[in-house]
Amino acid sequence: MSANKLVVLGSINADHILNVNEFPRPGETITGKDYRISFGGKGANQAVAAGRSGANITFIACVGDDDIGKQVCRQLTLDNIDIQPIESISGTNTGVAMIFVNGKGENVIAIDAGANAAVTPDYLNKYRQQVIDADVLLMQLETPLETILAAAKLAKQNDTLVALNPAPARELSDELLANIDIITPNETEAEQLTGITIVNSDDANKAAGLLHAKGIRTVIITLGSRGAWVSIDGIGSLIEGYKVEPVDTIAAGDTFNGALITAMLEGQELYQAVKFGHAAAAIAVTRRGAQPSVPWRKEIDAFLATRQG
Repeated sequence: MSANKLVVLGSINADHILNVNEFPRPGETITGKDYRISFGGKGANQAVAAGRSGANITFIACVGDDDIGKQVCRQLTLDNIDIQPIESISGTNTGVAMIFVNGKGENVIAIDAGANAAVTPDYLNKYRQQVIDADVLLMQLETPLETILAAAKLAKQNDTLVALNPAPARELSDELLANIDIITPNETEAEQLTGITIVNSDDANKAAGLLHAKGIRTVIITLGSRGAWVSIDGIGSLIEGYKVEPVDTIAAGDTFNGALITAMLEGQELYQAVKFGHAAAAIAVTRRGAQPSVPWRKEIDAFLATRQG
C-alpha cells in the first residue's frame, strides 16, 4: 500500500444491468438477458479501482438506509477502503443506475441520485480534515456540483492535488476548472467542455490547449481502445492502450482513473502511470459489470509483465 493518501469524493450506486443485442428505439420493447445487480457509481468504482490497485484510500460518500447500502459498505471494506466518511441517510435510497449493454459491449445509463444528493457542502465540511491531509483528491460529477467546487477549493488551499474525471458530461464553470490540477475527460466529455469534436490527435491537442487555458496543468483525454492523449503544460502525445476483446465497457473509465491516480501516488512517471491505468481498464472490459470487473494489483502487474512497452 502506498504511504501517500488518496481521498475519493463521489457517488455510490446499485447498478441494474440488462444485456441486449441492440439498444431499443423510442417506443420499442425488446427482450434482454443476463439481468443482474452489481455495485457501481463512478465514485465507488474509482475508489474500488484505487483500493484494489494498492492505494491508501478514504472514500467520502453517502448510501441510503436500505439493505443494498449496507452490502455496499461491507464490500468496500474488503476492497481496502476506509469507509468512515460514508453515512447512511435516513429515508433515502442508495443511488440507482439502470444500464443497457449491447452486443458490442457499449452501454447506455440512466441514474437516480438517491443518497448521492446528500453529499452537500455541509456534509463535506464534516470530513474536511481528510481532504486537508490527503495528497490527492479524486472526484467525478455524480454528486452536487457545489460540493465538488467546495472540495476543490479546500484541497487547493491546502496543497492537495485535485484530479477530476468530468463524467457524466456536463458544463463546468471556469471557477471550478481553475481549481483542477489533473482532468481526465473522454472524447464526449472533452467536447462538452471545449466544443471541439475529437476525431484525431490534432483535435485532442486543441481541446487540451483550451483546458490548459482554464488553468489545468495536466490534461488526459481518454480515447477508448486508442489510448489517451496526455498533455502537460501544452506538451502532448498519444499513449496507446492495450488491444483486447471487449465484453462490457461499464466502469472501464473509472478503473483507468483509480489505477492511474494510484500509480501516480506511488511516484510512477505520468507515462508509466497512464500505461498502468490502461492495463487495469483493458482487464476490466473483458469482464461483465462495474466493480466485479475491476482487477486487483497482482492481475494488473501480471498483465503488464506480458505486454512490456
